[in-house]
Amino acid sequence: MNRLLSNTVIFLLLLSTLSVTGCKTTEIKTTEQIPVVHETADIPENELLDIGIRIFDPGLENLEQLDEDTLVFPEIRIAEASFFPYLLMEALQSSGAWGAVRVVPAGHDSVDVLVKGDIIQSDGEQLIVMVDVVDSRGHHWFNKQYAQKASRYSYDKKTQLRYEPFQNIYNRISNDLNEYRKSLTSQQLVELRLVSELKFAKDFSPQTFSEHLSQDESGLYLINRLPAENDPMLARIKQIRERDYLFVDTLQEYYSSYAKEMKAPYKQWRSESYNEVIAMRKMKDKALNQKMIGAAAIIAGIYGAGSSTGSARAASSVAVAGGAYVLKDGFERDADAQIHIEALQELGDSLQASIESQVIELEDRTVTLSGTVDNQYQQWKKILQEIYQSETGN
Repeated sequence: MNRLLSNTVIFLLLLSTLSVTGCKTTEIKTTEQIPVVHETADIPENELLDIGIRIFDPGLENLEQLDEDTLVFPEIRIAEASFFPYLLMEALQSSGAWGAVRVVPAGHDSVDVLVKGDIIQSDGEQLIVMVDVVDSRGHHWFNKQYAQKASRYSYDKKTQLRYEPFQNIYNRISNDLNEYRKSLTSQQLVELRLVSELKFAKDFSPQTFSEHLSQDESGLYLINRLPAENDPMLARIKQIRERDYLFVDTLQEYYSSYAKEMKAPYKQWRSESYNEVIAMRKMKDKALNQKMIGAAAIIAGIYGAGSSTGSARAASSVAVAGGAYVLKDGFERDADAQIHIEALQELGDSLQASIESQVIELEDRTVTLSGTVDNQYQQWKKILQEIYQSETGN
């Protein structure tokens, strides 16, 4: 009888412990926002760095390696890959610390500072992105992971906040970029702009400009000598570069229109996704708790089954049967959690990115660019190359 009492005490202790730990949840309730640091000093024109933000990597390559509980919806991720850079662009522009800040397609790297990002997690509740920043010299500024959990107030219709739920991430990236910029000397800032210009010139006319720029053993670009200010070849390159910027500026209109059209349905998706993620986690926690309680009951019953007294064996049989029932209930709750996952998958079908064909009038012809943003930009670069060759004979 003492052994049965001992087993019962053990079981009750396990039960009480699991009940406490299994039901414990943490909710982020803070709505504190990190502000963008605004540059108050006057920055000379030749030190204002242009920033290009590459479309983010949606992180769809390694889906099989992710944890089974990680929720990824390809349609949403592809849409976010264009949406997040636009929000970051707005934060950087508001700081007043930079020249032109643009969302740029793949292949456009003749900028003073290039920002690339990878989406690690995005489910409405939590956003994690990895950001890599490199300047025109090839020097890495930083490679850093940014993470934030959304407050439940972000999606509460009664107290819904007007700002972006994950605005702190974009503001922090902006502040980190500005902080690094401040660590550079005036000479370094000027050189960065010159390197960007010479890299663009070298791409179009390697015969003419390859001697002006070189790379050291670590791959960093160095300026060997500058072309003359009145160099006619450099003047043509500058005109070509202005045309290149005009095209990229046209793309900004697309990104702006896309972001505006996406905000409403994306806001609704994130709100529903947030609720589903929270519900799914609670369901899984409850299922795990039920499984552990059931397992503890079975263990206690097994210990009691070894007792020599009939009453102990009878009590242990009840414990085993009861534990098996609770364990089964836990697995059934796991199935309910799977229903939430399927509900989330259904929410991910409505967001897709597209871009219309562009018709561009040139002096001697009209060209039509079609396909994705990256494809159109590659077509445009070939056209610019043809224009430069026809003007210079190279």
